[in-house]
Amino acid sequence: MFEISREGPLDGPAIEKLLDAAFGTGRHTRPSYRLRDGISPVAELSFVARRDADILGTIRYWPLAIPNVPSALLLGPIAVDAAHGNLGIGSRLIEQSLSAARTRGHDAVAAIGEARYLSRFGFRPAQEFALEFPGEVAAGRFHALELQPDALRGGGGMLAKAGG
Repeated sequence: MFEISREGPLDGPAIEKLLDAAFGTGRHTRPSYRLRDGISPVAELSFVARRDADILGTIRYWPLAIPNVPSALLLGPIAVDAAHGNLGIGSRLIEQSLSAARTRGHDAVAAIGEARYLSRFGFRPAQEFALEFPGEVAAGRFHALELQPDALRGGGGMLAKAGG
């Protein structure tokens, strides 16, 4: 059993340890981190999965600039402790956070990840929306989701760091 709650002010070290275990300590060199550099995650969309005092999973979103999209987000990272990977933690984190993002009026989300997994939540290949990622991403791993109807229609272009 686990519960999903907002990330708390003391959760940072445990989250960093979980992310290092999931992605390695070199994760900060990945292209998606350049879009996050110097920007804080969206606090109301940063969730953790807990069992007692232990953090079993984490998800964060970051403000993102997509041409002609008033309120865009970058999903990630999302990570689940390897020993608890079969409990549905990742799915619950994504479902709850996307619902919260939609309720708060965000328009669209971009993500880097496995197509089979992300498509379960409505993500589609970003190329369908003519979106480009500012860095090298493995084929088939760049995705987008419209939180509001037609939020990405007729637009397209290069993703950029929010406020940049």
